[in-house]
Amino acid sequence: MTKTLLVSNRLPTTVTIEGENTSYAASLGGLATGLSSIHKDKNSLWIGWNGLKSDDLSDKLQQKISEELLQDHKCVGVDLNAADVEEFYYGFCNKTIWPLFHYFINKAEYSQELWKAYERINYHFFDKVKEHITPGSKVWVHDYQLMLLPKMIKEEFPDTEVGFFLHIPFPSYEIFRLLPWRKTLLEGVLGADLIGFHTYDYVRHFLSSVRRLLNYEHHLGCIELSDRIVKADVFPMGIDYERYSKSSEIQGVKKEIKQIISQIQGKKIVLSVDRLDYSKGIPERIKAFDRFLEMYPEYKEKVAMIVIAAPSREEVDSYAELRKEVEVLVSQTNGFHGRIGWVPIWFFYQSFSFENLTALYSQSDVLLVSPLRDGMNLVAKEYIATRSDKKGVVVLSETAGAACELAESLMVNPNDIYQIAKAIKTALEMPEVQQIDANTMMHERLERYTVEHWAKDFIEKLGHVKGLQKSNNCEKIEGEKLLNLIDEYRSAKKRLLLLDYDGTLRPFFNVPAHASPTEELLQLLRTLADDPKNELVVISGRDKDTLEAWLGELPIRLIAGHGVWMKNDNIWDVIEQFDKSWKDVIRPVLAVHSDRTPGSIVEEKEFSLAWHYRRCEPELAKVRLSELREILLDYTHNLDVGLLEGNKVIEVKDKAVNKGRAAKVMRDDQDWDFILCVGDDVTDEDMFVALSDSAHCIKVGFGQTEAQSQVKDVAAFLSILNQLAEI
Repeated sequence: MTKTLLVSNRLPTTVTIEGENTSYAASLGGLATGLSSIHKDKNSLWIGWNGLKSDDLSDKLQQKISEELLQDHKCVGVDLNAADVEEFYYGFCNKTIWPLFHYFINKAEYSQELWKAYERINYHFFDKVKEHITPGSKVWVHDYQLMLLPKMIKEEFPDTEVGFFLHIPFPSYEIFRLLPWRKTLLEGVLGADLIGFHTYDYVRHFLSSVRRLLNYEHHLGCIELSDRIVKADVFPMGIDYERYSKSSEIQGVKKEIKQIISQIQGKKIVLSVDRLDYSKGIPERIKAFDRFLEMYPEYKEKVAMIVIAAPSREEVDSYAELRKEVEVLVSQTNGFHGRIGWVPIWFFYQSFSFENLTALYSQSDVLLVSPLRDGMNLVAKEYIATRSDKKGVVVLSETAGAACELAESLMVNPNDIYQIAKAIKTALEMPEVQQIDANTMMHERLERYTVEHWAKDFIEKLGHVKGLQKSNNCEKIEGEKLLNLIDEYRSAKKRLLLLDYDGTLRPFFNVPAHASPTEELLQLLRTLADDPKNELVVISGRDKDTLEAWLGELPIRLIAGHGVWMKNDNIWDVIEQFDKSWKDVIRPVLAVHSDRTPGSIVEEKEFSLAWHYRRCEPELAKVRLSELREILLDYTHNLDVGLLEGNKVIEVKDKAVNKGRAAKVMRDDQDWDFILCVGDDVTDEDMFVALSDSAHCIKVGFGQTEAQSQVKDVAAFLSILNQLAEI
């Protein structure tokens, strides 16, 4: 049976030490609840920090806790000492990632020392995780503390299914690009096969950053890496709907409800519940309630606001300052508006139990949830589910992740104090029929997509992505298959090697398009060409002058322009004659689009025209490409030319021009007993089709192909060439 490893910063079990005794209690957080259905399976383990600093524990006690966590709770503890917690959790996680991802640019710190701690602790987690990975394992990594972990797992265990879920917002590219270690974080997350987010906005921002920073394209959320497909998708986290919807039946909740009713004495209640965090917009809520009382004084003594701020990261200075700010605002509001027998705001700096909280939910007329930025915010969902009478109104920030699902709420801009004040009044005056209509729809939605369904949905999609990878993946040249290829090469007397250039011998990325070949590559090609058994051919879309300048001194054959020109005995000949009059029609079209798209260029070759957009702003290039494609199809339908789309280029050329025709010419030139044909993009598929029954066809990179085999990238293929050159 498949083994599932759940990995998060904290375990779902809280450990308490009292003298020599240890006690364990299940956490009540949304993640612990959501993954409980998976964790209770006998073939699952949860890996994370137990919440205790290891340097505060004796070795004996630490061993005892580890054993009891594993045996009784199926948890594996990752030991962190005080320095680890300070530099990793309170450091890079909460001084860099948290503020930046929540759009608080001014609070983000960029410390190399803290980054090194983040890397080190991610490796520390990996050392623990890899102890428990077995063939067929699934690993589901959670949240921003462990964004480097998926890549570490995938590199050492490539066949393991790896999922990653980010529980906070993913910022826009313009924000994310500020992070000095942006590429490393993205590459870490892309180690996962499935990447989950709460909303489509976060998916969109992530895909934009991946495209702009790493040059990986995507289609419908599927990112094509060099060796596999990665899927980024939306999984809005739900709640334990049944538990909240039936909470009023619990005796403890009934008791709390009676106490609340006696205390509020018929007043309307506006409730605010959140952790005390600067991203939650708590000061803005208090200011909005103050503004509400100013604008609508008739509500004085008739409405009270209950503000529950659960303590959070009290060791961090900015959180202590936030607490002081909130307390001052509450005091000022109460001092200005309060009257004998009526306190406008009841402020609680403490966590409430499930019974306390659901009792408050059931008796509050309005829930005010106005975070400045929030990954999801389950409080709004809990409130709606608790109200079995379908009454009550949620005033919800449009920048909370939950806003996508709870569209029937009253939406507000969390920075607009005036709008929030008006929304409070609207909520208090909303007819019950309207409340019930809106809440009924939200109830049905929450009942369908519970937190258990969220977890199950993600795991099922993870398996689906793995199947998608297999369906798009031809056999890799490695192991026994590579040995067989080398053996055939060694025993062959007459060999034909047909090699594409860009993307096959030369990487596309991190190498300028105009850069000449390295000496190392030239020497490798020279060694292969000097073998009398070899006929080495570089077949490229490049023009003949470029190939001549770069490779002309080598004793090899060159084919340029996708098969138009061939160099024989130091003379360039046209393989076939083609009509070029169509270029006068197409050239102005490409020129206009190039002028309108900064970064794009038009390349004119002997028998083709190409529009390159590698250096363009991706979103604009996408729009322009779509426009250009439609125009070119219209212009060329009566011409004997076709469109060829490659890697960040669209090319117009004679339909008869393709690498497959040139490859056939070379194949039919002699009786070869070994043919190797290698390329990386759509222009090379013609070669694979033409030679599929007579050659070893290898695609460099991942994706749909007519080749029989595949290698990960240029480096992997050059490694194979070097092995052949040594024979």
